[in-house]
Amino acid sequence: MAKTISISNQKGGVGKTTTAVNVAACIAVAENPVLLVDMDPQANTSSGLGLDPKKVRNSIYEVLINDVDINEATVSTELKWLDVVPSHVRLVGAELEMASAISREKVLQRALSKLRKQYKYIFIDCPPSLGLLTLNALTAADSVLIPIQCEYYALEGLSQLLNTIRLVQKHLNTRLEIEGVVLTMYDGRLNLSRQVAEDVRKYFGDKVYKTAILRNVRLSEAPSYGKPIILYDAVCSGAENYMSLASEILKNGYEAVGKRAASAHS
Repeated sequence: MAKTISISNQKGGVGKTTTAVNVAACIAVAENPVLLVDMDPQANTSSGLGLDPKKVRNSIYEVLINDVDINEATVSTELKWLDVVPSHVRLVGAELEMASAISREKVLQRALSKLRKQYKYIFIDCPPSLGLLTLNALTAADSVLIPIQCEYYALEGLSQLLNTIRLVQKHLNTRLEIEGVVLTMYDGRLNLSRQVAEDVRKYFGDKVYKTAILRNVRLSEAPSYGKPIILYDAVCSGAENYMSLASEILKNGYEAVGKRAASAHS
C-alpha cells in the first residue's frame, strides 16, 4: 500500500517542484515503485521529467473533471521505477469547475485509491496556493512535506499552511501528519541562511530533516533538459543532497512501519 506524501507550501519559489521531482526520482532509483502526481497548473513537474504537457492525451485535469480513470493518465518516465500523472494548463480553471462537485475535496483521494497497491510511494506536487487543488492533495495524503527556502520571510505565511493542515485533519483527513520540513537554497556562508535554519529548527524541532538542499547551479539547469538531477549530473552537490534526503524519507518510512508492527504485536 503506497504511502502518499503531498509536497506543499503556498509560497512560490521555495523549491517545491524541484523537491517533488528529485525526491521522487531518487527514491525510484533505489528500485521503489513511485508515482508523482502533478497538481500544479504550471506543469513544471511534468516538463521537469521530459514531458510536453501540451501533448499529453490525459492529465490530472481529465481525472479530476471528466472522471477519466487515473491509470489512463499515468505516464512512464526515463526512470524505470518512476511514473507521473502530468498536469495541464487547463487545471487553472479546475477549482471553479469542481466547486459544485459532491465531496469536492475528495476527488483526488477517490482517483488515487485505484493505484495505491501498485506503488510504494505517491508524491503530490501541490500548486503554490491553498485552494481546492491543495485541499484535494492534503485530503488524499498520509503526510505533508514542507519545503522552506532559506531567505527573508521564510516563515511568513507558514501559519496559514499549518492552519489549513489542522482544518484538513479535523474535517477531512484525520490521519494527515507532517512528514518533515526540508530547508532549500541553503548557503552556509550566509548568516541569513544559518539564522533561518535555526528559526525553522526552533519552530519544527525534529521534524526538520538533517539534510539541507544547498544552492546549486546544476539543480537549476536540470529542468530545462527535462531530467531529474540524478540523470542530469549525478555527482553534483544537488544530487548528493536529494539522495541524502530520499534516504532520510525512506528511513523514516521503515521506522514508522516497524513501530506499527511492534504496536500490533504488543
